[in-house]
Amino acid sequence: MVEKITAVFNGKVFYPAEPIALPINTRVRISIEILPPSEHETVSFLQTARSLNLDGPPDWSSNIDKYLYSK
Repeated sequence: MVEKITAVFNGKVFYPAEPIALPINTRVRISIEILPPSEHETVSFLQTARSLNLDGPPDWSSNIDKYLYSK
């Protein structure tokens, strides 16, 4: 099966531009075609933040001062 995806390389790893439907630990072969700058998609802050999969308390956003400044 051949599937083309667009990804961004950050100097260490490739980040796909959209989710890929592959099971974890699936072996793949990657061919690289460098796209011209006008075709590169930008990654939004929200996409980057979601990709970090951060854990926190459910009320984090409504009680941010409590978590940042309480001792």
